[in-house]
Amino acid sequence: MNALISVSDKTGIVELAQALHGLGIKLISTGGTARLLADQGLPVTEVAEVTGFPEMLDGRVKTLHPKVHGGLLARRDVPGHMKALQDHGIDTIDLLVVNLYPFEATVAKAGCTLEDAIENIDIGGPAMVRSAAKNWKDVGVLTDASQYAGVMEELRSTGTLSSKTKFALSVAAFNRISNYDAAISDYLSRIQDDGSHALFPAQSNGRFVKLQDLRYGENPHQQAAFYRDLYPAPGSLVTAKQLQGKELSYNNIADADAAWECVKSFEAAACVIVKHANPCGVAVGADALEAYSKAFKTDPTSAFGGIIALNRTLDGAAAQAISKQFVEVLMAPAFTAEAMEVFKTKVNVRILQIDLPKGGATDWDNGRNHMDVKRVGSGLLMQTADNKELTLADLKVVTKKAPTAEELQDLLFAWKVAKYVKSNAIVFCKGGMTMGVGAGQMSRLDSARIASIKAGHAGLTLAGTAVASDAFFPFRDGLDVVVDAGAACVIQPGGSMRDQEVIDAADERGVAMVFSGVRHFRH
Repeated sequence: MNALISVSDKTGIVELAQALHGLGIKLISTGGTARLLADQGLPVTEVAEVTGFPEMLDGRVKTLHPKVHGGLLARRDVPGHMKALQDHGIDTIDLLVVNLYPFEATVAKAGCTLEDAIENIDIGGPAMVRSAAKNWKDVGVLTDASQYAGVMEELRSTGTLSSKTKFALSVAAFNRISNYDAAISDYLSRIQDDGSHALFPAQSNGRFVKLQDLRYGENPHQQAAFYRDLYPAPGSLVTAKQLQGKELSYNNIADADAAWECVKSFEAAACVIVKHANPCGVAVGADALEAYSKAFKTDPTSAFGGIIALNRTLDGAAAQAISKQFVEVLMAPAFTAEAMEVFKTKVNVRILQIDLPKGGATDWDNGRNHMDVKRVGSGLLMQTADNKELTLADLKVVTKKAPTAEELQDLLFAWKVAKYVKSNAIVFCKGGMTMGVGAGQMSRLDSARIASIKAGHAGLTLAGTAVASDAFFPFRDGLDVVVDAGAACVIQPGGSMRDQEVIDAADERGVAMVFSGVRHFRH
C-alpha cells in the first residue's frame, strides 16, 4: 500500500505516519510534511521524486500531476485503468491524508488582506481530495486529525479499510471541500469595488450539519430534521446535552430556542416559560425557585405543557416546585443530584443542560446569531439579528412625570421580555415579573386587552404596572387601554407622526412614559 500525506495542520501526523510505516505502508509526502517525517527518522519519498517534476511557483504547483491523480483515480477493477498505470509507470495511491490551507482561520484574523486570503486558497489539496473521494472504493481519504485513530485501529485489526469506512471518509471529504469552497465564496462575494466588505455577500452559502432526524415537523404529516451551524456559538441551543426524556420534537426545539434565548439575556436569576413560541411567564428572583414561582403565577393555564428555561442551576427545591406542573422541556446550565432525583420518575420530561455563554466582544461569543434568515418562496430574507440591548442611558423621558427608580427597572425588564414576544406585543410587568402578556395580534389594542384578560384569569392586578409596547402607539387609544388596565408607566419606541398626541394623553392620564428609540417586531 502507498499513502500520500500532505497536510497544513500537522497535528497527530507524525504518530499517524509512524503507525502506517509500522504496517509496511510506503509513505509519500510533500514539502514541509516530508521534511518533518524525515526528521523523525521515517523513510519518506517526496512527491517530486514520484512525479519527476519539482515543486514550483512557491509551492502552488506540486501535486497537480498525472502520477498523483492517476494513482488516486485509477479503478482497480478496470483492466484498462491498471494497464494505463503500468504503461506510464504510475503506482496506485491507496490512502490519502490531506488537510487544506487554513483559509477560514486566515480570513477570521483582524487585518487579513485580500492577498493573504488568496494565498491561503488551496488548489492541489482539494483536487487530490476530490480524486480520492470519487474513487472511494479503492482509496481511503482522511481530511481531519479526528479520523486518524479510528482508521489506524481498523488497519491494525483487519489490514484494510472496509467499504463502509471508505465511503464514510469520502462523504466527509466532499463535505469538507464543500465547506471550504463555501467559505471562499462567502468571503470573496463580500468584497466590493472599493475594497470594503459588504455585510451581505452577493452569494450566501449555508453550511449546516444534521444533528438528528425528527419524528415529524410542525404537524404529523410533515417530515423534519434538526441541523446546527457548522461552527455553533457557545451556549446556543444546539450545544445542549439531553440528560433524560423523550426525543425532542420540531415544536419542542422551536419553543426551547425561544425560551433559552430569552432567559440567557438576564443577568439576575431568571425563569422563562414559553408556550407556542411566546413567553407566557417571565420573572427574576433571588434564586431559581423564586424566579420560577413568580413566572408560573403570570399564566398557570398556559404554562401547562410549556417549555421552562432557567439561567441558574436547578436545585432540589426548584425541581420540586416545577415537578408539580406538566412540562415538556426543562433547560438550565446545571442540575443538582437532588433535582435529577425529583425527575427520575418523570421519564418523559426532556431535560437539557446548556452551558451559559461566558460573554465576549462578538454576538457569537455571547451565544447569539449574528444573522437571522427566513425562508420565503424560492428565496431567503436575511437580516442582522436583533441583538440590541437597552440600558437606562438609552431611555428618554417624554412626559411631565418621570418614572421612579423602581419603575425604570420594571420598564427595562418589560422591554427585555417584549423583545421575545410575537408582534404585536404588549407586556405588563411589576417587581421583576410579567403580570400579563398579549402576543401576536393584528391589533395592538387587542394585544393589550388580551394581556389584561389573562392577568385577570391568573388573579393578578395590573395596578401600578410597567407596560412595554414593542412598537409605537399610532393613536392614543392604545395608551388609554393599558392605563385603564392599571399601568403607571409605559415604554415604547416612539417615532409615530402622532407621538405628541400620545405624550399629551400620558400627561393627561398622569402616567410616566419613556421612549426607547428601538422597535422590536418579532414575526
